[in-house]
Amino acid sequence: MLTGAHFWQDKNYTLSEKKISEEKKILTYPELPANLYMALQNSASRFPNKTFLIDNYGHETTFSEFLQKVDDFSDYLSVSCSLSRGDHAALMLFNSLEFGVAFLALIKVGVVCVPLPTKYTQTEIHSLMEKSDVRLVICDEHYFDWFSSYKESGTSIIISTDAANGYGLANYSAQSSSSANTSFPEDSADDPALLVFTSGTTSQSKGVLLRNYNIMHAIASYKLALDFDENEVGIIPIPMYLITGLIAVFGLFLYCGAPVYLHKFFDAKRVIADTKKNGITFIHSSPTVFSMILSEAAAEGYPALPSLKKFACGSSNMPKEKILALHEWLPESHFHTVYGLTETTSPGTIFPTDASVSPYIGSSGVPIPGMNIRIIDEETREEILIPETIGEIWLNGTNILASYYNLNTPLLQDGWLNTGDLGYFNKDGYLYIKDRKKDMINRGGEKITSFDIENEIYLFEGINDAAVVGIPDEVYGEVPAAVVTAKPGYTIDTEELIAYLKTRMAKYKVPVKILILDTLPETPNGKVNKKYIRTLFQ
Repeated sequence: MLTGAHFWQDKNYTLSEKKISEEKKILTYPELPANLYMALQNSASRFPNKTFLIDNYGHETTFSEFLQKVDDFSDYLSVSCSLSRGDHAALMLFNSLEFGVAFLALIKVGVVCVPLPTKYTQTEIHSLMEKSDVRLVICDEHYFDWFSSYKESGTSIIISTDAANGYGLANYSAQSSSSANTSFPEDSADDPALLVFTSGTTSQSKGVLLRNYNIMHAIASYKLALDFDENEVGIIPIPMYLITGLIAVFGLFLYCGAPVYLHKFFDAKRVIADTKKNGITFIHSSPTVFSMILSEAAAEGYPALPSLKKFACGSSNMPKEKILALHEWLPESHFHTVYGLTETTSPGTIFPTDASVSPYIGSSGVPIPGMNIRIIDEETREEILIPETIGEIWLNGTNILASYYNLNTPLLQDGWLNTGDLGYFNKDGYLYIKDRKKDMINRGGEKITSFDIENEIYLFEGINDAAVVGIPDEVYGEVPAAVVTAKPGYTIDTEELIAYLKTRMAKYKVPVKILILDTLPETPNGKVNKKYIRTLFQ
């Protein structure tokens, strides 16, 4: 077992045991606020007149103004909506001031926030609603009609209106109560705060129930690992309903007392322009997003962005060629690969230095403080202690969920989470992710990791993105196939690509079919949708 305590001693931090309930103790950072609302109070006290949020339309909100809006809205939720500690409320909002206010107000009241993906269809949203037990929905006016049937059955609906011209929740305040009068449960570290659904199909997605201590430990770990303070400037161009946007950026910047820009939709050109104009220092996103940013940067002649010093990237395989391309464009920046899941409240491992100049490029880094990792043999179920031996990745730590919502699963055993990922540690304790267990290709008994083939494809000139999946085969049971996209100005010849791959890897690993797409299909959670890609070969 490897533990994060071994890898971050140069950060001069301490962890201590903290009692959060009569039955539970956790290992976390001393003096950590019990929840994000208390963190907001601290930041508003330190930086009352400092801008916190700049929304999609350029509206600025200071920390003290944001706190006031949270207090007003929490009063309304408590007094007018009769919400109380332990209730569930759904959010279906775009990246916005309103999203942030609603999220923090729910935390203050002690209500579990259920973020709903704005990329889902109405049918998919209804499927999640049936699993969520929500008493109230807070939605953008664009989605109001989707919830009419729930309103008829007694679910309360709050609508954010005309946010482009002001504050979309301005009509919701408890006139009968004074500001900040809502009862605030300060002993809330162990309270459930977030119910986030994984990105499986709606029938298979699991409700990840995260508690306040999960959230705060994850945020404090990011602050420590990435050397964050109030001088950072962030941007959220990906949906805030994702655990990355909500915890690893929004929550982190709130905790640090730093400003963050919100984009309603992702636009690589706008991200680059805003970074240059507003002095953005940090971007955390997925490999797909970084691929789009690199393509746009190439089209613009790789503009100088002197403020941008830090990248963080997780969610799926980030080939080292992409990391090196970012470094070539912005050599003063540091790239931190992150491995985590919704179940880890975002971070599990973080690359502690600049991956682009490290001999361990391609690794996902080392366990964060308070995280323990085991590599388990799939057949013997025993822990693997030999470096560079692939097995199942199991996690245990302070930011790991305690339970799924209304679901018992063998994925959680005695506080340990089976991630469903395969990987190994090297001799220095760096974690390497080889594949999702479900994406491992079994060709007649030969095990093939899709990431290995993808990384070889990226070396072929003109490749922008690639994804490899297993498809049925009458002889071997399963064989590899690939989809690729081309960089601007390039045309990919699949026969040439196959011939190239035959010089780089064993013949049985070479994809039998390659399709050229305009873009790789994604899940609403921003990951490459390999389940859908498999259907393209049917």
